[in-house]
Amino acid sequence: MASSNTYRLSCSVPGHEMDVRGLAATWFPEGAFVSVSRDRTARVWLPDSSSNGFTEMHCMNGHTNFVSCVCIVAPSETYPRGLIATGGNDNNVCVFSLDRPDPLYVLKGHKNTVCSLSAGKFGTLLSGSWDTTAKVWLGDKCMMTLQGHSAAVWAVVILPEQGLMLTGSADKTIKLWKAGKCEQTFTGHEDCVRGLAVVSDVEFFSCSNDASIRRWMVSGECVQVYYSHTNYIYSLAVFPNGQDFVSTGEDRTLRIWKKGDCVQTIRLPAQSVWCCCVLPNGDIVAGASDGIIRVFTESEERVASAQDLQAFEDELSKATIDPKTGDLGDIKMEDLPGREHLNEPGNRDGQTRLIKEGGHVEAYQWSMSESRWIKIGDVVGGSSQQPSKKIMYEGKEYDFVFTIDVNEGGPSMKLPYNVTDDPWLTAHNFLQKNDLSPMFLDQVANFIIENTKGHTLGSAPSVGSDPFTGSGRYIPGTSDREGGYGADPFTGSGRYIPGTGSTVSAPAGVADPFTGGSAYSSSGVRQTITNIYFPKTDGVMFEQANATQILGKLKELNGGAPHVHQLTEEALNSLEKLLLSISDLKTKGQPTVEQISLLWKTCHWPEDIVFPVLDILRLAVRHPEVNRQMCSDTEGVSLCNLLLCLMGPEGRPANQMLALRTMCNLFAAAQGQELLLKQREAVLSRASDLRSVCNKNIHVALATLVLNYAGHLHGQPSELEAKAQCLSVASTALEVVQDKEAVFRLLVALGTMVSGDDSAKGLARSLGISSQITKYCSVSDPAKVGDCCRLVLGELQ
Repeated sequence: MASSNTYRLSCSVPGHEMDVRGLAATWFPEGAFVSVSRDRTARVWLPDSSSNGFTEMHCMNGHTNFVSCVCIVAPSETYPRGLIATGGNDNNVCVFSLDRPDPLYVLKGHKNTVCSLSAGKFGTLLSGSWDTTAKVWLGDKCMMTLQGHSAAVWAVVILPEQGLMLTGSADKTIKLWKAGKCEQTFTGHEDCVRGLAVVSDVEFFSCSNDASIRRWMVSGECVQVYYSHTNYIYSLAVFPNGQDFVSTGEDRTLRIWKKGDCVQTIRLPAQSVWCCCVLPNGDIVAGASDGIIRVFTESEERVASAQDLQAFEDELSKATIDPKTGDLGDIKMEDLPGREHLNEPGNRDGQTRLIKEGGHVEAYQWSMSESRWIKIGDVVGGSSQQPSKKIMYEGKEYDFVFTIDVNEGGPSMKLPYNVTDDPWLTAHNFLQKNDLSPMFLDQVANFIIENTKGHTLGSAPSVGSDPFTGSGRYIPGTSDREGGYGADPFTGSGRYIPGTGSTVSAPAGVADPFTGGSAYSSSGVRQTITNIYFPKTDGVMFEQANATQILGKLKELNGGAPHVHQLTEEALNSLEKLLLSISDLKTKGQPTVEQISLLWKTCHWPEDIVFPVLDILRLAVRHPEVNRQMCSDTEGVSLCNLLLCLMGPEGRPANQMLALRTMCNLFAAAQGQELLLKQREAVLSRASDLRSVCNKNIHVALATLVLNYAGHLHGQPSELEAKAQCLSVASTALEVVQDKEAVFRLLVALGTMVSGDDSAKGLARSLGISSQITKYCSVSDPAKVGDCCRLVLGELQ
């Protein structure tokens, strides 16, 4: 069989609806593999003899949340084709056979996400979890729990001999276990350990968020460190020869290593390449955040058709690349060459070259096997020039050059800055260059942010438009954008400016970021951010409304409602009086029993027309009397069940959002709080499912619900289980939420939960939350996100 010694695409395997998080080659059928995904399924893929592709042979369901990891249990007399074990965000391990879609049995015992699995001899299974433990299972029984890590156990593996087990953790260490006892702790990684792979009985590989791969001896020595990736490394797989290996990571790449060197870099059109495995024939399978599985081969016979190769290359060329997540370095478009630069050949496979083309920046990668440059995407953030006049400093043009006077009578210092730069990195470089204390980092960065407002890249966020009904129409639950960038996220009034009263407002280029004046004054140094964010123990409500528009929509839909649901004119008037009495709680209006009963009855309208009724409901439950009547005893359970039903994953987005907002507003009175605490597990579980809905209003409502739970649980150390669920929901939501207001509220929720509670801090560390939220430290618009993030990180140190 001919080999090109270079891996090329063999096929793409669509099928999953969300990120592919785990892959494993199966014992049976030959040449097949299994994949698991955030879409809650596991699928077995069989080679298609009529093509180079794979067809779905078997789909397995059993998890109630994302599926995070998979491993294959070797064949036995009882199960001659082996078993498939999967771990998920529902804290469970499901064990499947190949002849049924539901689990043979479910392993329960972990208290948080199961994120890693490994199978050993005689049916032994090792699982690692965010709960900081690993568990050893035999059949459906937990034989022992391995305790010793102080953070999430991201990686586990059972060595082939000697009864040894390895665990890698977010606490940056690897531990070697024998008979349930920790025999050795390996240190060296500078961030979370994300993957482990066996080389032999006495050697293994590890990979980490620190962008390095290490080769270890079981005796404790690190014998080699490999560098090539430029971001987190998520997975490793060893080739059949037991020496060469493949790795994948957050830098969009799959990298092939032979004889200790990275010999090939394959870029994928997806940001996160979560997982990989090697098939017995040497082909590589990779799963990514776009939900596509891709197979790469050295065999000329299995290389994809020219048409499919071109389609893959076209898909890659259309990708957008953020310089901060890759290896593109500091991009100055004015310094970049044009297309003629591509006439010069590269000197290594995978080499990256940037060119400017038509006012934007394109990235190309050198293919050694094809002797040509292949476009891998357009670089975002490197394509725009500011129209404002540039300032020359040390031979380069800048948007701003600030003058900083640190010492009276001493020389001034220049701080050059372009609006495309990261203010925190600029501040760090300025302090380092001028030999100034790093304690001034916050002051300098915030000075830059404050004095460059109005000059940021990109368009301002849209306001007032609702994705469900469109602008200019009735917008459920709001008359102004609740939680918008320009408003106080908790009250909706004014502009929320962290640290108002102490911010620097002097003209750009002349003020001292340390003092706000023209010279350094030690008494004026603000060394830390003032914490005005958390703990936040008073509930956050969704209160704004336009009663006229709500009533107009209600009457409109009532006219076309099925006869059995139509309201009489008298009933409509009664709801109108109710809405007017509860729109503003300061008016002292008192809803009647009849009005509350009518509202509850109308809440059972068909799902396609019920949303204006839900808008009235979310306003009404803030009233103490409505809250008391609707949330007590059996009525409360019925209300909760209705809202949970409306929040279902197949529900309408408008109903999902309004049900979430109603849940938030139930915290306005004691009965609602008591109901939600009793129903916490079901409510947060269902609410967490909505994080996968691509809708910023839903995300803000979800974040607010978590925040309200966090506020109610603050100061209650006995409620550790409840806090663990809240932390887990916040952590998983942050994986997908993009809206800055939702991110901010989740950060406030995290800060509220860990503030003053060492046990909660331990749980947060076990989830790897510090590394998860670090990226928000550099967010400057709105500034509250970066400020709050750094305060939360300070709590977790």
